[in-house]
Amino acid sequence: MNIEDTVKSGQLDFTGIPSNYYLIGLLSAFENRFQAMADSMMKEISWKQFFAIICINMCKEPPTIKELSDVLGSSHQNVKQILIKLEGKGFVEFREDPEDKRKQRIVLTKKCQDFCEKNNGMSMMIMAKMFEGVSEKDIQTTVRTITRIEKNLKEAI
Repeated sequence: MNIEDTVKSGQLDFTGIPSNYYLIGLLSAFENRFQAMADSMMKEISWKQFFAIICINMCKEPPTIKELSDVLGSSHQNVKQILIKLEGKGFVEFREDPEDKRKQRIVLTKKCQDFCEKNNGMSMMIMAKMFEGVSEKDIQTTVRTITRIEKNLKEAI
């Protein structure tokens, strides 16, 4: 069941729920549904593992675990577990930083790059379908809103 069907089903009572609380719930439910869908589509790796790969790929230089943790918004320990699984599947390697021997840099392997190329078409198709009928203006408004909410959250802690 999708979010709209859940809301319309009458199983839940949203009376008196402030819109900001509703939005946070909506984002959480969407994340769970998206993760389940992505996990079922990729088979070889999980959505969280794929998202880590996307973020590593976006870094200008191979990141450390701490740097990747900051980008992912997750703890060092959780990111380390994701990377250990990816390393076991041959998707990433840990390499010593040439300037600071204490640091380990995360590098995507050829196997990972091949996987990404193989799944690129499917990924683009799903993204196009997901955002069908959503204007660029609406997407940018949502990005600004979530960015502001995150900034406010950080300031509140």
